[in-house]
Amino acid sequence: MAVVLNRHVVLLTFAFTRFCSAGNLVANREHQTGDIPAIAKYFGTKTRYEEINPYLLNDILFVNKTSLQLQQECTPVHISAVIRHGTRFPTAKNVKMMKDIYKIATKTKRRGLGLVDDISHWDMWYNDTMDGQLVKKGRDDHMNLAFRLATAYPSLFTEDSFRDCRMKFITSSKHRCVDSTLSFIDGLVMKYWKMQDGRKDLHCQLEVNDDLMRFFDKCERFVVDVEENKTALQQVDLFKTKPEMQGVLDKVASLLDIAASDITADLVEAAFYMCSYDLSIRNLKSPWCQLFDQEDAKVLEYANDLKQYWKRGYGHEINSKSSCTLFHDLFRRLDKAVEESERQVVAYKAKQIYPERSGTVSEPAAFQIGHAETLLPLLSLMGFFKDETPLTADNFAQQGGRVFRTGHIVPYASNLVFILHRCEGSYRLQLLLNEKPLSFPQTDDPAPEYQHVKNLYSNLLEGCDFKKECKLPSANGTVNPIIHEL
Repeated sequence: MAVVLNRHVVLLTFAFTRFCSAGNLVANREHQTGDIPAIAKYFGTKTRYEEINPYLLNDILFVNKTSLQLQQECTPVHISAVIRHGTRFPTAKNVKMMKDIYKIATKTKRRGLGLVDDISHWDMWYNDTMDGQLVKKGRDDHMNLAFRLATAYPSLFTEDSFRDCRMKFITSSKHRCVDSTLSFIDGLVMKYWKMQDGRKDLHCQLEVNDDLMRFFDKCERFVVDVEENKTALQQVDLFKTKPEMQGVLDKVASLLDIAASDITADLVEAAFYMCSYDLSIRNLKSPWCQLFDQEDAKVLEYANDLKQYWKRGYGHEINSKSSCTLFHDLFRRLDKAVEESERQVVAYKAKQIYPERSGTVSEPAAFQIGHAETLLPLLSLMGFFKDETPLTADNFAQQGGRVFRTGHIVPYASNLVFILHRCEGSYRLQLLLNEKPLSFPQTDDPAPEYQHVKNLYSNLLEGCDFKKECKLPSANGTVNPIIHEL
């Protein structure tokens, strides 16, 4: 069920939470800039956006317009984007594991042992109240992304369209997504348009819609067959027992001068992600990073990718099919934009409208803010990043060149962007992933004709019924009704 919130209310709430949230712990700290650890590109879903677009480290607002230009003479008429929330704090569950490994590593209070001494002096500042909240870096992620997209496609980001409520903003109900959406709006209002009145008189509405952005919670078959099924991730559990993972555990135990029996794969993963959080949140090279070299990081990255593959990707068919509702929503928007644009063009040719309105649409832009768990199923449904051989616990060595690498696909603030262009004689669809061109399956054309894309996905467009896919079969072969509110 969608919930529409008045932007005044949301913005006031946002301002208050920004003041009171744990994010101020970071703002009040003395920042130090450390070197980027060599293992930074192996953090999976906890990877910084800058690791996949390193040019942003030099200029956070840079846009490579050359790579986005089409060969044809075209005019963009609509943009839709599915975007992950920005950089966040660890969840309460992760914080517990981080505290556990910290206690184990520092329990004897040894001194003079180099790395152990560094960790002993490291400040365990993470706490349960943070619980996945957006951090300042996460707000900046979305403000800057909004600015760059507007710079790349200025005709779709007009101040009038925003004031007239013709730009759509949809978000997951999670606070980190709502806050990311508001930060994205801030990037347009304050940074790109530099509106003098700021957000003072804005009356447009923000839509909270978990049916679209957290479809996985609404899909009973996914919840039962994957989320609550202990065997669904058996490949992940098996990999923790393999020599590659055991080698990392033994090495970490040795470096911390503790018994191997005191440490588990989950605790080692917690140490690994403390390195990632310190980098992404505080821009620090943490002493925890010293526990791992690149070979260790590749093993831990594979463990994370294996989990995402079997829980959100190609491992189980229902993972991708749970995103049917979002898939159809995107194409409904694109279809509507084509129909409206074509009507305007016809009217212009008949001299019924002014030239400047030719091809305009009622909704030039739509932005949908969700999670990595929103993007991965959708990308899998559409056939992207599918390896010939499935990822398993036994083929780590053979998967070194895999395309399913979550740190490259869904880092913080990752974005899948659809730009519909009106060209001579046809409409074309350009696709970007993290601001770089992404070709549709079975074509190298950076912007194939829209009808060709629809033909490519005809089976999904004609089927992929969320209610049918997500229903559980009953014992007698009939189908039980969905018990979740849709």
